[in-house]
Amino acid sequence: QVQLVESGGGLVQPGGSLRLSCTASGFTFSSYVMSWYRQAPGKERELVARITSGNGSTNYADSVKGRFTISRDNAKNTVYLQMNSLKPEDTAVYYCNGYRRATARNYWGQGTQVTVSS
Repeated sequence: QVQLVESGGGLVQPGGSLRLSCTASGFTFSSYVMSWYRQAPGKERELVARITSGNGSTNYADSVKGRFTISRDNAKNTVYLQMNSLKPEDTAVYYCNGYRRATARNYWGQGTQVTVSS
């Protein structure tokens, strides 16, 4: 049974930090590209950050470059998103995603709410 379980969301003031975690089970985590997406009310889901399965290369949405860092620990089947200098426009539900091109398998977590507000 495949599961992606996110945690770490919450309410934070502008300029603050949060670290999201996503723990996977039921598939070979190390073989999957792992990503964080977000969806704000009334908007489409957008890619925030991605980390590859091989050399762990990363890419980020322009809106979060220099503020967010994605990382993974294959021994713990976990991907992280460190979010610093948070802005109100970062408010959204954040989703963890796992994708493997070779099999076209695509998995989603249930999402975790991040609210940036004073």
